[in-house]
Amino acid sequence: MLALPSGRVIRGRGLRSPLPEGRRPTFGLYLLGREPAPMEWERRWIRWPDFRLPSDREAAAEAFHEAWRRSETERVEVACHGGRGRTGTALACIAVIDGVPPGEAVAYVREHYRPGAVETPWQARYVRRFRPVSTRP
Repeated sequence: MLALPSGRVIRGRGLRSPLPEGRRPTFGLYLLGREPAPMEWERRWIRWPDFRLPSDREAAAEAFHEAWRRSETERVEVACHGGRGRTGTALACIAVIDGVPPGEAVAYVREHYRPGAVETPWQARYVRRFRPVSTRP
């Protein structure tokens, strides 16, 4: 779980691990090279090959904003296959939307979500260059 400075909480996870105990998400953002299997909850898929960047950066930014907005009142999860690189990168961008400076977002996610999050130099650069369209709905 990643607690954002605003108090919103988003669960990051790897899909190769079993679904954690507890309440199910109401919305999931899935970052994979191909569309995932259907889920019991509403979901959005962004084509994002492993160790790379999203294929459509504009769609990814829109999805990050949607996850951030929905996390105010819903249970949101962000996931890729392993839960580190793509998930960490997306969570760092969502942290920027929440007000964390872009240059500090990777460190924030590594401290508050998972130490190995954001695996590649280009993922870290993507976060540093990420600029939210708006920080409020």
